[in-house]
Amino acid sequence: MTFDAFYGRRVLITGGLGFIGGSLARALVEAGADVLIVDALIPECGGNYANIAGIERDVRVEEVDLREQERLPPLLEGREFVFNLAGHTSHIDSMNAPQTDLQLNCRAQLSLLEACRRVAPAPTIVFAGTRQIYGRPRYLPVDESHPIEPIDVNGIHKLAAEHYHLLYGRVYGIPVVVLRLTNTYGPGMRVRDARQTFLGVWLRALVRGEEFEVWGDGSQLRDFNYVDDAVSACLRAAADSRAHGRALNLGGGQSVSLLELAEIVVAANGGGSYRVVPFPDDRRSIDIGDYVGDYRAIRDLLGWEPKVRLEDGLARSLEYFREHGARY
Repeated sequence: MTFDAFYGRRVLITGGLGFIGGSLARALVEAGADVLIVDALIPECGGNYANIAGIERDVRVEEVDLREQERLPPLLEGREFVFNLAGHTSHIDSMNAPQTDLQLNCRAQLSLLEACRRVAPAPTIVFAGTRQIYGRPRYLPVDESHPIEPIDVNGIHKLAAEHYHLLYGRVYGIPVVVLRLTNTYGPGMRVRDARQTFLGVWLRALVRGEEFEVWGDGSQLRDFNYVDDAVSACLRAAADSRAHGRALNLGGGQSVSLLELAEIVVAANGGGSYRVVPFPDDRRSIDIGDYVGDYRAIRDLLGWEPKVRLEDGLARSLEYFREHGARY
């Protein structure tokens, strides 16, 4: 699918220096869009200028915290699309510092939405939600009708942010789409710690010739989206009015246990080692167990489905971090 709908259009990406945001910015630049990136560069959130290397002259960057609501209206004026990727992703950090998570995942989102409703016409907003809102699955794959029972502070706040977006869509007529992302990975992800995903830590260890850990018994099921597939979903959701007012799951199309994943990533690296260890106590209490997303709704509505095989995406990621890992 080409994205001619964005040619010459004025787009804002919050969290645009993150790894999904940077990949999205590249796709939009290639599509001929006028791209404004807003990022607070909060240390725990993964923003990194390396993610726009090579397109610096093709985008405008404003280092603004969304909680600074008075600074947002001039940035939103005339913007036709907002891809809202800003937020705090660490589940364990949310338990240790819940007030900070509240600020970044609720107050910041309300500030943006309030600014958007005061801009005429309001932009179309695509909000990056999370599968974490479902909590521990009662059945697999998890569809949008599954009960919603988040099991950590981050999940509760991301759920609130999702509802804020859908509410502003219903009440104020703002075109809004929520995408419930699953484990997104790829070049540009944060690998120095597990604040974005455990897989980043595994990739970093392999590139450095170190052993990585598989927590639990390794039987937990997961699915993954390569970053290009997540970007494609964002663009489709923004460009197609049939998605407005909807909350839609993404999914990987290929579920693997953590032990299977460990073997796949070691093979993609051409070797490496890992060991299976018990869950740390603070992680065990908020682990969701098995998760596989049902993405039939977005497939049937927008024609989206994942294209990049896990083996290929991992190989691309490892190649990227062998060259650029020191920056992440």
